[in-house]
Amino acid sequence: MNHFSELPLPPSIHQNLARNCFKELTPVQAKAIPPVLSGIDVVATAQTGTGKTLAFLLPIMDKLLKGAKPEQGRAASRKIRALVLSPTRELAIQIADTFTKLSPGTGLNAAVVVGGLSEQTQLNAIRKGVQLVIATPGRLEDFMNRRLIDLTAVETLVLDEADRMLDMGFLPAIEKILSALPAARQSLFFSATMEQGVERLIARHSKNPLRIAVGESTMKAPEQIDLHVYEVENDHKLSLLRHMLDREAGSFLVFARTKHGSDRLAKKLSGFGTRAVAMHGDRTQNQRNQALAGFRDGRYRVLVATDVAARGIHVDSVAHVINYDLPQAPQDFIHRVGRTGRAGQRGVASTFNLKSERAEIRRIERECKVMLLRRPVSPEVVREEREPAPAHTGRKAAARHRQP
Repeated sequence: MNHFSELPLPPSIHQNLARNCFKELTPVQAKAIPPVLSGIDVVATAQTGTGKTLAFLLPIMDKLLKGAKPEQGRAASRKIRALVLSPTRELAIQIADTFTKLSPGTGLNAAVVVGGLSEQTQLNAIRKGVQLVIATPGRLEDFMNRRLIDLTAVETLVLDEADRMLDMGFLPAIEKILSALPAARQSLFFSATMEQGVERLIARHSKNPLRIAVGESTMKAPEQIDLHVYEVENDHKLSLLRHMLDREAGSFLVFARTKHGSDRLAKKLSGFGTRAVAMHGDRTQNQRNQALAGFRDGRYRVLVATDVAARGIHVDSVAHVINYDLPQAPQDFIHRVGRTGRAGQRGVASTFNLKSERAEIRRIERECKVMLLRRPVSPEVVREEREPAPAHTGRKAAARHRQP
């Protein structure tokens, strides 16, 4: 099975797939969708950017449509029958956006339950009646504690990026949520890595799941990403980044360690005429949405982000990932570089390290099972940082980098 048209889905969903140019199945979709459609529990391991969202959304929508019984009346159609848990609000919103593309003509509705957005708007959507809720564990647990949401009719549960949710400390909330769901349900786990914490969660909350693995199940960067490392003094990092921006085409996703550092770097790049924007936890949800949308549609060439955004950024056309500052943990390296090389494209991920950080580079290579290609720093980079160019020069530079 290679094409969506071969799947036994309702005509309305096939029409929406065709309208949005979804044609060929990715490996994880081809392996996961048929068994999920059959109703069994599934554990799927695949790297980021491999199409896991459609692998669970399509079967959920098929089940919601086929399970709707007119004789049950309007009240039954308003019950929440499917729940998707996501580690970040950005990822939850993007899952909801995909649902919106697939739902016209189906009569199905979904609500997003996440922190950082209007609580009242979310509650109003739930009260109007939705069949699917896409949530982050923290906000959903809060709604449960205040008895603002009823999950007693949930038939399908999805834990998307389960490993990241545990990394972020959501295990207690997840355990509470899952324990409150009906025992007779289908449970689906999608994860990039299968660590011990995830395995224990699967053992407690699934029934003889079918295991599907696409690619490496260990923490490893996708093979379509070229991994480079540059040893550079801290004072020359900005010059090196500008040097790369001048010589390479495409968009850049740059990871900085701190919120202040992200803002400062984006401001400096903007001063030099590069269209750049920062995205981190101190920005409002609206600001984060605008930054991501602007980066996705090309209004910004550079998005500077902290690790809080690493799993929430899903943009298929990121040409370069830059680790401007080293991640605090090796698994964050995989999450960062996985933002490029998506949807079958090649990508480049470059890491800047100080001489004092050589041991950290070796640790990343050892634990992530990768080899970073040592690249020399051009002599012209090793100089004092220049002052921002005048405004007219900046406009010319911005025009030079504008993508067709």
